[in-house]
Parts: sequence; structure tokens; C-alpha cells
Amino acid sequence: MPQAHSRRRALAQAGALALALGAPALRAQQPKGALPAPGSRLAVPALTLLDGSRFVPAQAEGKVLVLYWWASWCPFCALQSPHMDQLWRTQSARSLAFLGLSIDKTAAPAAAYLRQKGYAFPSAWVSPEVERALPRPPGLPVTVVLGRDGRVAMAEAGQLFPEDVADIARFL
Repeated sequence: MPQAHSRRRALAQAGALALALGAPALRAQQPKGALPAPGSRLAVPALTLLDGSRFVPAQAEGKVLVLYWWASWCPFCALQSPHMDQLWRTQSARSLAFLGLSIDKTAAPAAAYLRQKGYAFPSAWVSPEVERALPRPPGLPVTVVLGRDGRVAMAEAGQLFPEDVADIARFL
């Protein structure tokens, strides 16, 4: 899969370059629920996490922030989540902020799933209010990485392979 990974990286870099050069199609506002364009900004609201603590956007200032939409019933999330948890555990001390966003119908199954699997990554339930503030891009799982400047550095819909998840550390 190195070729596909290199191709994704090249396309993301080309999109970021086009945005920096003022490409009108990339500068346009993204449709609601679409994958965010490289270089764009996302307004991440303050959220109550499934463990009862709070995520406040100021916690991520100057850090790389990984947004990870997942669900307890998603088979592709089940394959990717252990790698996301490992990324969080190994890189949180290196200025990585993380916000899992469960799209389960209610918070209870999501919280139970995290406990059952022993996952430590911070995660919130996407309530209708959260969905309005931070619409889920199409697909599942969805991984969006915001650079230290708060701009989208990477946006992927669908399951990431373990080496793709590990490669997120390059943004640190």
C-alpha cells in the first residue's frame, strides 16, 4: 500500500498548494458534511466527553488535533480504533490532542464500548447539537488532522491502515 499512501499524500499536498495559491474551487466553502479541504479551518466546539470530563478548544491550541468519527457498531472502526488508541497513548506527550466523536444513537453504547475495549482516547458523543456545530463528513470512520495552526492537514474518509495512523505523528 505504499503507492496508495504516497498518492494520498501527494494529492493532499497538491490541494494545500492550490489553496495557498488561491485556487477558487478549493477556497470555496465546503458543503455541509463534506470532507474539509486541506488548509481550511474547522470550528471545534467545547464538548462533554463520554467519561464526564470536558474538551475545551483551548486545550488543542498550538497542538496537532486529531478528530476521529467512529461508532461502536462500525466494523471498519473496530479495525482502526486500536491504532488510534495507540497513537493517542504514544503521542499525547508530544503535543497531540485527540477528540473521538462517536456517532452511536446514544452515548451509552459508545461509553460502554470504550470501557470494554480499554481505549483511553478522549471521546464525545455526537448529539444533534454537536452535529449542527461540527457536521460529520461522509463515510466512517473519518479522520481529520488539524495542524498546530488549526488548519486541516489531512482528511480521510474510510478505514486507515496501521501505517497510515502511525504516520499521523509526522504532523507533530
